[in-house]
Amino acid sequence: MLGPVRSRLIETLSGRSDRIPSWVLRLEDGEDEGFFAPGSAPWVVHGGMPTLVAGVRALLLQALHPGALAGVREHSRYREDPLGRLAGTIQWIHTVTFGSRGQAIAGSEMVKTLHRSVVGTYVDGHGSTRPYAANDPELAAWVHVAFTDAFLTAHENWGSPIPGGADGYVAQWATAGELMGVEDPPRTAAELRARIDDATDTGDLRGGAEVEEIVRFIRRAPLSPVLRPSYRIVFRAAVSTLEPRHRRLLGLPERDRLPVHATTGLVLRGAGVLLGEHTQAELAARRRLARLAGSSGEGQDTLEPVDEAGTPSPAVRNPQRKESE
Repeated sequence: MLGPVRSRLIETLSGRSDRIPSWVLRLEDGEDEGFFAPGSAPWVVHGGMPTLVAGVRALLLQALHPGALAGVREHSRYREDPLGRLAGTIQWIHTVTFGSRGQAIAGSEMVKTLHRSVVGTYVDGHGSTRPYAANDPELAAWVHVAFTDAFLTAHENWGSPIPGGADGYVAQWATAGELMGVEDPPRTAAELRARIDDATDTGDLRGGAEVEEIVRFIRRAPLSPVLRPSYRIVFRAAVSTLEPRHRRLLGLPERDRLPVHATTGLVLRGAGVLLGEHTQAELAARRRLARLAGSSGEGQDTLEPVDEAGTPSPAVRNPQRKESE
């Protein structure tokens, strides 16, 4: 009974359910250890189930910057291919987190190349018309801050302890911001909070009809019917972690109508059962590290065998977990 649910969930997150994406397989082939080690804060945060909540929260917070919103509305195919856009974002996150340094740099450069054409104008929070470019350091900084805050907050609510705490995650993930052209990304949780407070207090963030349109799309994402009940809980969980002033700008209730924390924990634990303990990206990274160390290494045999087409055995995330019928 769980097989169709798992297949739809995997397809939603990776863009396909029949095989491991080729970019995941390439993570095994890198020639250096990467920016982050096993057990580091980014490995723990980005390998956990709270990322399902974090992704939704990041989209909501990013939409409050009118420059970021204009780029999405005018250049993104989020309506025509929302799952493709999601899969692309996951690819970048996992490549930077689990890939070699060379792969992380190349992946970030590819994203910046795609962003070169994302230019235009927008009306800022003060009513002035301004130019925007996706690779502009100011805009990239907001995207990085919103992302970091979302993943940190979601993991603090529903995840395991973070090595080095919140400061450890913010400091280490600043590397990803630098790869994307962010100048002086925050390196402590206090600095991260100060950046968000500054953007909010100075009026750089803005609500309105266009923001609420994006919120409606995120709330009613075109998912498979088998995933919609759980997604409604994930969406409410993401909203519950936002500050009341940000909810107000998004056109969302300032207070939770229903308690969602415990229910969200159940949904995330269920997702963990379906997907397995480790992502395929993490397993590929562990295989690479074992190869570079010149030994079999713990977990080397946990990367499931695939054929030349990249077709995996039934368990897509954890090859030792049997298919639930």
